[in-house]
Amino acid sequence: MVHKRWSWTYGCLFGIALGMLLISGGEGVAQEKSAAKKEAAKVNDVVISQDELDAALKRVENQMVAMGHPASVGQMPEIKNQVLQNLIDRELLYQDSQKQGIQTEEAEIDEQVNALKARFPGDKEYRAALQRLNLSEQDLRAQFGREISVQRLIDLKVAAKVSVSEPEIKAFYDSNPDLFKSPEMVRARHILVKVEPKGSDADKAQARGKMEQIAARIKKGEDFAAVAKETSDCPSGARGGDLDFFKRGQMVPQFEAAAFSLREGEISEIVETQFGFHVIQVTGKKPASVASLEETKEKIGQHLKQEKTDQQVSRYVTQLKSDANIQVFAQ
Repeated sequence: MVHKRWSWTYGCLFGIALGMLLISGGEGVAQEKSAAKKEAAKVNDVVISQDELDAALKRVENQMVAMGHPASVGQMPEIKNQVLQNLIDRELLYQDSQKQGIQTEEAEIDEQVNALKARFPGDKEYRAALQRLNLSEQDLRAQFGREISVQRLIDLKVAAKVSVSEPEIKAFYDSNPDLFKSPEMVRARHILVKVEPKGSDADKAQARGKMEQIAARIKKGEDFAAVAKETSDCPSGARGGDLDFFKRGQMVPQFEAAAFSLREGEISEIVETQFGFHVIQVTGKKPASVASLEETKEKIGQHLKQEKTDQQVSRYVTQLKSDANIQVFAQ
């Protein structure tokens, strides 16, 4: 399925793509700054270069891969057109923000830059990511300034005029019952003695013997979490074996069957899976439930307002386009 059109109010194309690329470490595409750059489109007197389009398209491709939905060759023309239209929309909104006299304070840009820097282990990694994008920090600040201006325009001209009524919230709740159902869940911790997939019968016997010794320690009253930290071959051992809450279908069948059959606080017999041998303790249980309207109405209201705002932004951009001189050149 082709990637959905982005929500302007959740973050403009630059913000989404930059965030994904900086975190994923994907390749950037250099953007020429010379006067001879090839034009992909022109919005009034502002050029959107082919390099900008290629860079944005690459970033969106990386994002789709990271989300587990890589684009097929057949989808690329439509996606490319969509990306270009988003760049045009962004430019129109920015130009309108400047006509409206909307300004961005340096402190606001500082906040965005600092929040981005905080997502990296250190300044070196942050600088390396900018280099991959062929961006200077000055370029980054300019982009953040544009996006803040666009968001402020949307808040002022669109979002502030959008409201959601109580009957609309209730109608959504009544029409989407499955969205508010929570399945039965258990919280468990475990100890694993690992067996390699190609392990011999002797390997399995040795691993089971080790697990029997561990299980005996637990039965004698030793603290499960402490023993897990000492003996478990699973990374969860560092957390005392804790796996947090999970629902049916998230664990391998043998493990799941044992965990869901236990009472809270109960410890299983030895369970064999393709990973090896486990001892499981259930530490919490949540029965299947349905969230009430009262519990969910705030989130429903936010969701409905977002949908309405997106629709109104599309209409606003359509009006801006009708008054603009837009040229799209052959790709």
